[in-house]
Amino acid sequence: MKEIPVLIKFTFLKTNMLESYQLSTELQSVQKVVKEELESEIRCFKKYSDRNRTIPLDFQPGDKVWLASKNIKTTRTTKELSERHLGPFEVLKKIESHAYHLMLPQQWKSVHPVFHVSLLEPVKKSTIPNQHQFAPTPVLVEEKEEWKVAQVLDSKLKRGNLWSLVEWKGFSEDPERKT
Repeated sequence: MKEIPVLIKFTFLKTNMLESYQLSTELQSVQKVVKEELESEIRCFKKYSDRNRTIPLDFQPGDKVWLASKNIKTTRTTKELSERHLGPFEVLKKIESHAYHLMLPQQWKSVHPVFHVSLLEPVKKSTIPNQHQFAPTPVLVEEKEEWKVAQVLDSKLKRGNLWSLVEWKGFSEDPERKT
């Protein structure tokens, strides 16, 4: 068995108070030097690691954010063709310093609503006048596309089936967008 190295050898011989006091002060001074060296190393590590860090964004409850689709599984055949950001979603609350609780649609019950700040980007208002936003993408529920309904405009029975004229949320007032 290998012997463990010892910095200071203790002897269990009878010693007087002066020797024990000297040993105690020597141990305290060694401990102080080691503590100062550790703190110096920690500061040095922090200095070099902070060079590559970015200041995290700070969101408030009610802010709208885009969610990176990095870890969210979609039904697209290739990741390259899927959207890079999903949303926008509303921030409900800040959890710790780097995580946020988002309001996700009901169809996303299987997705945990807390995300790291690195996956979020703020929604920026366009500075270009008369720019229109794209219609929202469909939400996949049990591998079927679904959109949210704004209102049902009309309905009729045709060959025993109920047909409805529906206005979809997020689409313009264009009559071609109603089905």
